[in-house]
Amino acid sequence: MIPLLILGLLIQNPGAHGYELLSLMEKRHYQYIVNFTKGSFYYNLQQLEEKGWIEQTHQTQSNNGREVHTFKITSLGLEEFDHLMTKYGTKSEYVKLPIYGTLLFADVFDTNKLLECIQSQIDQTETRIALLDEYLANHKESPGKIDYFRRMNENSRSHHLVNLKWFQEIKSDIEKATV
Repeated sequence: MIPLLILGLLIQNPGAHGYELLSLMEKRHYQYIVNFTKGSFYYNLQQLEEKGWIEQTHQTQSNNGREVHTFKITSLGLEEFDHLMTKYGTKSEYVKLPIYGTLLFADVFDTNKLLECIQSQIDQTETRIALLDEYLANHKESPGKIDYFRRMNENSRSHHLVNLKWFQEIKSDIEKATV
């Protein structure tokens, strides 16, 4: 997925340098789409260049003396972008939350520790909903233009609301069972 994000960003921002692309991914909250680190980003950037999907357009020295390379997507990169768009655009997966593994063995786990785990899920989910609410309040969709990222965030918020309700019900059921 990281190659798709880099290629797409270079289509939108030809001549961008690596740090600029990474900053855009962070600013646009792409961590909600795919897990990435600075290291995995630069590794993927290097791989895209080695495969001939992107190429350097310019190299300069920054203020701190480091080399700065700007990139653009190649014709092979455009073909790969189309391929990845179709690949990820047609792929569907099951929802897999790490808490599912914990719940498989809840009957043999300390009840108080289980309640702490569930409360942690509730707290994290409420935090995510609050962040999404903040984003949605500050980014309105322009008339006549579909803002897909906003729509993705609205969908994510809906999923988190369902999960929050589910975690709260599980917590309540556990508490009732232990009374």
